[in-house]
Amino acid sequence: MEPRVIIAKLRDRQRPSADELAWFANGLADGSVSDAQGGAFAMAVLLNGLGDEGRVDLTRAMRDSGQVLKWDLPGPVLDKHSTGGIGDCVSLLLAPALAVCGAYVPMISGRGLGHTGGTLDKLEAIPGFSPDVSTDRLRDITARLGCAIVSASKDIAPADKRLYAIRDVSGTVESIDLITASILSKKLAAGLDGLVLDVKVGSGAFMKDMDHARALAQALVSTAQGAGCMTSALITDMDQPLVPSAGNALEVIEVMSVLTGKRSGTHLWQLTCDLGGELLALGGLAADAEDGAGRIAGAMQSGAAAERFGEMVAEQGGPVDFIERWRDRLPAAPVLRPVPAGRSGYVCAIDGQALGLAVVALGGGRRVEGDRINPSVGLSDLLPLGAEIDPDIPLAMVHAATGDAADAAVDAVRAAYVIGDVPPAPQPLVRERIRQ
Repeated sequence: MEPRVIIAKLRDRQRPSADELAWFANGLADGSVSDAQGGAFAMAVLLNGLGDEGRVDLTRAMRDSGQVLKWDLPGPVLDKHSTGGIGDCVSLLLAPALAVCGAYVPMISGRGLGHTGGTLDKLEAIPGFSPDVSTDRLRDITARLGCAIVSASKDIAPADKRLYAIRDVSGTVESIDLITASILSKKLAAGLDGLVLDVKVGSGAFMKDMDHARALAQALVSTAQGAGCMTSALITDMDQPLVPSAGNALEVIEVMSVLTGKRSGTHLWQLTCDLGGELLALGGLAADAEDGAGRIAGAMQSGAAAERFGEMVAEQGGPVDFIERWRDRLPAAPVLRPVPAGRSGYVCAIDGQALGLAVVALGGGRRVEGDRINPSVGLSDLLPLGAEIDPDIPLAMVHAATGDAADAAVDAVRAAYVIGDVPPAPQPLVRERIRQ
């Protein structure tokens, strides 16, 4: 086969065959397709699309460009993926709760992207925790504990790793076909029986409006199901942070407050139950999503999910007494500063992306690949939409490494909040469910 022929087909609005897309994906993985050809391919897909069948074919091709895990376990293999937001630490609750309910969760996760936080970065705020495990170790931990949260090895969807880097520098990130294939190729390489997708919409998400979020959710669900994995999606609100903190150790604190029974009924609790309920229903472990949500809530209320999380942390190099001593084990920033509201009124809008970028500027995220993250910095006590305030009530607390960094963050957080005289109409946390 010839890459120029495949690119020309896409240019001329013809759909390449499944074999041609598989050949191209393998060429990306082994280097026989050049960066220039990868960029031309990505631009042609962005401009002309692949269609439903072509999207499935590309997803399978990228999945099969590397190792695809096979499992022989006494329960379903399930996972969840979020498209990214602020204060989104659901995975740390969901994986152990699902395991308690009889599922097996080999969760291959990522690091922060742009203004959003990454699951692996949050876990690495726990001293000693390592997401870098071999495939054999992943199998062992998952079989014994029911869950592991790890980074993708170089053998998982290598075509996606190459194409992702090319898209980042060629102006082709926004293609729904390429986004879909990128997300699903890595997830489906884990050998899943069921997958739930949390598609964020709002000021703190990549998808700012419902039309774009719905289009992505529908593409993800139809493509995953076309590739043989039972999948559903929830479109969820990201017009404000999911938890009142943004930053790696600070979000782990929010997770531990829920797991250890100090906080329940929050948006984090609700969304964990909603996503987990969908997954348990998909995996045949619950009669329906409502029944599944109740089982997830029970796993958290009983303390069983906390115990399982602690076992997972210890297995992956973290403290063996983390559940008992988590407040002592997590790092704290040396500078703590309030963000004054400056006036009375109500929180009418929050620029979530601006909050995420403020955390990045504090050192809690990466400006360029390879940046070292400070796990202790970030924002806490973020006021939610609709909160009534006066000039003496802080909008948030800044956790910083230096006074200068704290000053800059105070200004950024104040600019991210819109204060008005009338509270906004409340929005549901789950905007829409897509199951086919």
